[in-house]
Amino acid sequence: MNPNAEDRTQQFLEHLDDGHMVEADDWMPDAYRAELVRLIRLHAVSEIMGTLPEKEWVPRAPTLYRKLALMAKVQDEAGHGQLLIRVAEDLMAPRGQNREHIMEDLFAGRQKFHNVFHLPVPTWADAGLIGWLVDGAAIITQGMLLGGSYAPYTRALRRIVEEEAFHIQHGESICMALAEGTAGQRAMFQDALTRWWPALMTFFGPPEDGTARSAAPGAAHTSHQAANLRFRIRTKSNEELRQRYLSKYVPRIRSLGFVIPDPTLKQDPTTKVWTYQPPDWEQWRAIITNHGPRSAARVNLRHTSYAEGQWVRDVMSATRKAV
Repeated sequence: MNPNAEDRTQQFLEHLDDGHMVEADDWMPDAYRAELVRLIRLHAVSEIMGTLPEKEWVPRAPTLYRKLALMAKVQDEAGHGQLLIRVAEDLMAPRGQNREHIMEDLFAGRQKFHNVFHLPVPTWADAGLIGWLVDGAAIITQGMLLGGSYAPYTRALRRIVEEEAFHIQHGESICMALAEGTAGQRAMFQDALTRWWPALMTFFGPPEDGTARSAAPGAAHTSHQAANLRFRIRTKSNEELRQRYLSKYVPRIRSLGFVIPDPTLKQDPTTKVWTYQPPDWEQWRAIITNHGPRSAARVNLRHTSYAEGQWVRDVMSATRKAV
């Protein structure tokens, strides 16, 4: 980095530290742009791939009302992905890249998406749990990102968070119906909770010690989390988010009489800090690199859908050129 770039980067960091926002056409360090592209691409693709587990249950939902609600939710998630890809494209444009590159990377296994969307959904309880406990984790993350420094992303998130609040209500409604239902329905939800708990515990990513905030952005030894905290792309660490999630949802789950599959899980009454069985982070890393139980099937389905829709994109592209 030349002295000029170092000075501009320092001014940029001071701009962030003063609480100011960054717009798409503002100057930004390469490291800042790279972290935004990585995060927003991951978010966008996760929204798109997140439609697939619940899509499997649209034709099998128990009532017409549930089918319609689930279809609306799937449509919302696809719209979130579209909105976020537009934000990512603005950042990728200086490199000559666009949404086609994002999808190509997904199909080639270079683009990650969230670990929870690599998992099977064998029962109706899984569909409800995704809406309540997975989307509940997502809104905790997205609510934190609303305080980030990149204005186009935070504007998109405002709309997404509002819609996710309805998704959580939808999922909670399904789970409450199961909790108040027959012994078989309660057993179905307990089974889903037991299977999904490890994925919920890894939802926010690995913890990091308190040195993250002072790490130099872009340095080889720092993590994405450390750089994102320094750049104020995010305002909470992974572990802070996980603690908030546990405080919100563990009491609710237990109040319904369900058992969380971690006998070590407890909250210190004084510090309010939760201790828990550490998740298998190696398994998490394997899953997010497309080695999950449903990774290949869902990527292949998305690839097929994308290929079959090529004619639509060609027509729209030709129409824009004609205009």
